[in-house]
Amino acid sequence: MGSELVEVLSAGGQGIIIVIVILAIVSLLRNSIRAVKEYDRLVIFFIGRFSGVRGPGLTYVLPFVERAHKVDMRETIIDIPSQTAITKDNASIGIDFLVYYRITDPELSVTKVEDVVEATGKIATTTLRAVIGDIVLDDVLSRRDQINDVLRVKLDETTERWGMKITTVEIREIEPPRAIQESMNRQMSAERERRAEVTLAEGEREAAIARAEGSKQSAILEAEGQKQSQILKAEGEREAQLLTAEGYAKALKAIHEQARDIDSKTMALQYMDMLEKVGSSPSTKFVLPMELTTMVQNFVSTMVAGAALPAADNGSNGAAQPELEAIAEAVE
Repeated sequence: MGSELVEVLSAGGQGIIIVIVILAIVSLLRNSIRAVKEYDRLVIFFIGRFSGVRGPGLTYVLPFVERAHKVDMRETIIDIPSQTAITKDNASIGIDFLVYYRITDPELSVTKVEDVVEATGKIATTTLRAVIGDIVLDDVLSRRDQINDVLRVKLDETTERWGMKITTVEIREIEPPRAIQESMNRQMSAERERRAEVTLAEGEREAAIARAEGSKQSAILEAEGQKQSQILKAEGEREAQLLTAEGYAKALKAIHEQARDIDSKTMALQYMDMLEKVGSSPSTKFVLPMELTTMVQNFVSTMVAGAALPAADNGSNGAAQPELEAIAEAVE
């Protein structure tokens, strides 16, 4: 009975040993065969000495004699916390920024520096203080892009020997002292008020110009209207005068046409008729035009001549001839 138990235990112990050996072999194979990703590289050290860089893909690392150090080749960010820096004009400000980098040489990033990321962060803070110390506060606040470029160039010169390339440096926030910040706020408010006043003044000026232009156009239109009105009025008056003159001309022409048939005898009869009406008037003073006396003389002369012809024929009216001559003399 005892011998059988010893045989069973000895058989079980061999099985355990076999299992342990199998597990050890699997673990060694698992640690030795590596599947390296596209963006990773393995820096291999053979018994402490640099052996090479492997990857990407499937690679084998000899157990016990080779050690692999994985390096990420992708672009990575280092977040630098807020750092206190003093400007050229002795203003203390807080700055935090980001550093973008990528590994270009895996061997140098492992063999030349203990921790390339930590070393880059430290050198970034010291470089920041050196750069800010050469710039006044106003330039620090207004020239971020230039500061970013200077920091990138200086950091890249330092990290190049570590197999690292600094691609971008971005200042995220600048915090000036409270007193300076309050002064900046007052200055900003004053600038906004100035711009508002300038904008208001420009608006009023443009409105005044617009009103003046409107008044000018209105005056021009009113003057044009008055001019057209006066022109039309003058043309109307001219047309009226022309029509009146034409009426007068036609009347004179008609009178002339009628007057051509009137002889001196007819006119004398008209004047005699007028004299008869004057003689019947109760007035004792009469004003006679010179033309009337001339017409009466002509009339009397005509009557004398007319009376002389029948007297020469029959002598019956010879007694009236002296009377007519006496009237003619009186008129003269």
